[in-house]
Amino acid sequence: MDLSTLSVGQYDFIANSFSFGFAVMAAATLFFWLSRSQVAPAYRLAITITGLVTAIAAYHYFQIMTSWEAAFSVTNGTIETTGYGYNQAYRYVDWLLTVPLLLVELILVMRLSRSETISQSVKLGGAAALMIILGYPGEVSEGGAVRFLFWVLSMIPFVYIVYTLVTGLKASIAKQPENVRGLINGASTLVIVSWLFYPIVFLFPLIGLTGGAAVTAVEVGYTIADITAKAVFGVVILTIAMRKSEAEAAGETANA
Repeated sequence: MDLSTLSVGQYDFIANSFSFGFAVMAAATLFFWLSRSQVAPAYRLAITITGLVTAIAAYHYFQIMTSWEAAFSVTNGTIETTGYGYNQAYRYVDWLLTVPLLLVELILVMRLSRSETISQSVKLGGAAALMIILGYPGEVSEGGAVRFLFWVLSMIPFVYIVYTLVTGLKASIAKQPENVRGLINGASTLVIVSWLFYPIVFLFPLIGLTGGAAVTAVEVGYTIADITAKAVFGVVILTIAMRKSEAEAAGETANA
């Protein structure tokens, strides 16, 4: 993608989306960590990780904003590149850390057996990390064929994750309390739907979008996907934890 083709309006739109992403992630972090006291001790680790995911994202969005501003000079209504490259690696470092943790927080809030928690966390977290690693060479490549090749390779672990969420955890979800079963199914669906943004956005430069339009679509598209997959998903995880905490507290009271 050629950054020199950006207009001032496109530059500002992308910069504003980065700023919004940073604000959402920072606010979500405070909200999740301050809400830990509202859930039972068994679910506090899941909520801690939920806040950690948005904290990591907030840090990287700050770095993304800084790198974006350094890459351009806007003077008297004209925009020029400064020679400092916009560092796309910040996104991939963020995803390498946060995407596996997103799956771990879902597994933790389900409160599975210790062996199943470890097994699912390793398998799903490992597949998520592999997906991100395979996507990066395509993101920074200059050739369309190379970008498409690594898109195909990264989709292999993605399909495995989707399959596991849809079928592999089906029995575990069925054992969850009835008042949260729908929410957990919804959380799994949200992971799948929000993550579909990423491979679709990844393909934008290959399906006819060029110049500043391609840069804008990719950067804003990734930001929307991040907010959905991390902050919105985190709210669903917190809601599940709170409902399960209330149900377990009510059960203990009834048995007392």
